[in-house]
Amino acid sequence: MPAALDDPFYYLNNFHTLLGWISERYSDLLEVEEQSFIECFSALPRGSQALLVRMVMRKGTLFRASKLNYAEIGDTLKAAAPLAELGWVDEAPQLELAQLFGLLTLAEVDACFGKAQGRKAERLEALRDQHPQPRTFADWAPASRDRVYALTLMDLCDRLRLMFFGNLYQDWSEFVLADLGIYQYEKVEIDATARGFRERADLEYYLHLHRCRERFEAGDDLDEVLTAIPRKPHTNPWLDARRRKLLFQIAQHCERCGQFGPALELYSTCEYAGARVRRIRVLERYAAYADAFDLAQAASEQPESEEEQQQLTRILLRLRRRLGLPRTLPAERAPIRRLDLTLPLPSEPLSVEHAVLLHLQEERAPVHYVENTLLNSLFGLLCWDVIFSALPGAFFHPFHSGPADLLSPDFALRRAELFSARLAQLDSGEYKASIRHTYVAKMGLLSPFVHWGNLSEELLGQALACLPAAHLKACFLRILAHIKANRSGLPDLIQFWPDEQRYRLIEVKGPGDRLQDNQLRWLEYCTQHGIPVEVCYVQWADA
Repeated sequence: MPAALDDPFYYLNNFHTLLGWISERYSDLLEVEEQSFIECFSALPRGSQALLVRMVMRKGTLFRASKLNYAEIGDTLKAAAPLAELGWVDEAPQLELAQLFGLLTLAEVDACFGKAQGRKAERLEALRDQHPQPRTFADWAPASRDRVYALTLMDLCDRLRLMFFGNLYQDWSEFVLADLGIYQYEKVEIDATARGFRERADLEYYLHLHRCRERFEAGDDLDEVLTAIPRKPHTNPWLDARRRKLLFQIAQHCERCGQFGPALELYSTCEYAGARVRRIRVLERYAAYADAFDLAQAASEQPESEEEQQQLTRILLRLRRRLGLPRTLPAERAPIRRLDLTLPLPSEPLSVEHAVLLHLQEERAPVHYVENTLLNSLFGLLCWDVIFSALPGAFFHPFHSGPADLLSPDFALRRAELFSARLAQLDSGEYKASIRHTYVAKMGLLSPFVHWGNLSEELLGQALACLPAAHLKACFLRILAHIKANRSGLPDLIQFWPDEQRYRLIEVKGPGDRLQDNQLRWLEYCTQHGIPVEVCYVQWADA
């Protein structure tokens, strides 16, 4: 067991670390309630501190005392008393019938309400109308010697967690997973002023959007949810991206439900990537072909990405047919090499990619299943120090697997000089030593690009021997141009001829399978840049 977990209060130590981090970096943003909590928490007996943290780190806010048995804490009732005095724990909360059922076993339900047939869910429905009023646990189950605690400050703890992580999807388990060595993070020198939120209003804005998302996902009235979402762009680009994404997702929901009017309005105002194409498609479904054509034509003059350009090309062809306009000939593209194979149907479950791999495998021409892992990993290894450079706003806690602004439009621009210097190694030949050094020095550390489980020393050696620097640079520049879109869509297999220092990429398609748009974009890019790539179409001989 790691040394950090030898101490039975390891989780409490981690919580103190979090509170210390927040006090150091967010003292000017803390409200009175939060400041009071941090001060009072430190003054509590150790057992009470530990019990509170145990509850905070568990799911829900209702806990039976009998389920809070921890050797290092000892007497649960004694530890809970100071928490109740502070109002942080309610020792006799009012419980709705559904909440009670969530705490009881079926046998205990029988003890409280008499034996009957059916599962707990069925019993709950049968009893719901008979017991509409909430009661304390003691009133519901007078024969039980147990008691129930309700944690009253989960909202406050969520705010503290948000300050620390800058999001609500990471939780307290990050500390434990790091202590266990399951997750290993790059150590970035984080400035004492580094933090995810610059002012209190930013924090409240994030929480407000989070509540709006929860209401939307819970199926609340859509008009009320939309009224609550700010329409004016936020000055913080990171927060505004969250707002735009939520509006885009609501627009998608409206489109799926056939609510084309609201969908059009949201798509036209949210300014989220992909919204313009969705708006054009809704206009098509409206049969507003002329309007759709005008918007598509204007968009094609300044496409926001390769993906949009690809979609607009198809849309304009379709709309020209609809409107009876002359068809424009698409630009000529270099043909993509095709490999046709007829293979015996595998006797055991085997993916078509691995069937092709086994068929093509030779001692002097090894084949590896790499898909999106190899080229991304080589990029991540070469540019490791650039990716993990401590720019303002990039890192603000110890549990970042990559920079917070990784998918921001200005990610590469902010690091342009650093990336330029690192990619210049591909021109000088230094890149091989850099990649090998990083491979050894950073082995196992989390990265948004490096896939350690798929990158053996053998594969790395063959890749560095056979992949020309010019091809690597072309691929790295494309990944960097649009990280979110271009980290995926790469061919499934790679085959090396080490003796000849050459290779080929192979995209595999089984019977009836079609190339996806992101795969087509990579195939065309590779062909344009002289990168050897083929599409292998497989038929089963025994099918």
